[in-house]
Amino acid sequence: RATSIPRSGRTSIRKRAARYRTRRRAASYTSPLPTPVPPGGTTSVHPGGKDESYCIGHLSIKTRQIRIINTLTSQEHTIEVCSDETLEEILNRFYKYNKHAGSYTWKYNGKNLDMTKTLEQNGVKDEDEEFYELNFDEEDWLPAIHIYFNDDLTEA
Repeated sequence: RATSIPRSGRTSIRKRAARYRTRRRAASYTSPLPTPVPPGGTTSVHPGGKDESYCIGHLSIKTRQIRIINTLTSQEHTIEVCSDETLEEILNRFYKYNKHAGSYTWKYNGKNLDMTKTLEQNGVKDEDEEFYELNFDEEDWLPAIHIYFNDDLTEA
């Protein structure tokens, strides 16, 4: 058996890495090292100060993967999403896989999902930390969201 990193070391590395994940794109500025404060001033997170034009995404504390299964075509897609992302935002990113994604009902464990809420608020628990503790491969235990076609005759 190969030697492994002590449990305390693995957890802290994982938590530190999770701090700098982004919602949609790479962060405009992240530094794992403490930033010195200029004398008599405050620090800015954005290189251009408070200019929002330099902001290219939002930081997320944690990301997770989910499977989205189309019950009409049996296609399955695995998507990495942020824990604070609503299902509407996930739906907007899912359009690249299915142009009619808005014509589907999204369900988890047979229950309709509220598209204005996050996965956690809809009862889709994030259990990857538990799987990590139990040495389960989280890829085998991803939560599956089933989408059901509504036949509302929308056009792509």
